[in-house]
Amino acid sequence: MDKRKLNSRNALLGTAILAVSGVMLGFAFAMVPLYSIICQKLGLDGTPLRATEAPANTANVPMTVRFDANTDKELPWKFQPVEKSVTLMLGETKTIFYRATNTSDKAITGTATFNVTPEKIGQYFNKLECFCFSKQTLQPGQTVDMGVTFFIDPALVKDATTEEVRTITLSYTFFKSMDGQPDVNAAVEDDQASSTKLKLAPVSGTASVN
Repeated sequence: MDKRKLNSRNALLGTAILAVSGVMLGFAFAMVPLYSIICQKLGLDGTPLRATEAPANTANVPMTVRFDANTDKELPWKFQPVEKSVTLMLGETKTIFYRATNTSDKAITGTATFNVTPEKIGQYFNKLECFCFSKQTLQPGQTVDMGVTFFIDPALVKDATTEEVRTITLSYTFFKSMDGQPDVNAAVEDDQASSTKLKLAPVSGTASVN
């Protein structure tokens, strides 16, 4: 094979490899919102469901919800719940806030993921509004309060597998945003480390809320 044909073949092979790599990278980022949608529909992996309205009835069963906040090391933000926990009845709607502060000297965009523990409660924990999986851009030194409106489905009392659960933890983790999605590599590293884991406007600042 002459040198010209060899160079042409190598160039074609290189282009094919780059194309495949691009498709795989795009698929990896596409899986983040896709996985989120599936989990939100089914309440899998401790993921709260998304609801459009609160239940008509409540049950006289008090539940305590604790709030947890985590920030990936690549994101120079201070992130924490405004209140540590709340107690509410099954079916009662509650709005709470998380507070984020950009401690850097430049504007940075973050995206939050979330889950509920115990994981078996995910199918009963319903969010009406939250800031998860939407870009939050904070200017240098800016602080914003971001709201979460939720309720716990009264149907929980009919589930024998959850009768001992009266305390739930809602956990959010903020990652530096990659085109509006959490940094996939950072999310994977964070999971590995832990295993060895109404549209509301911000009260202050100008971060978007989904």
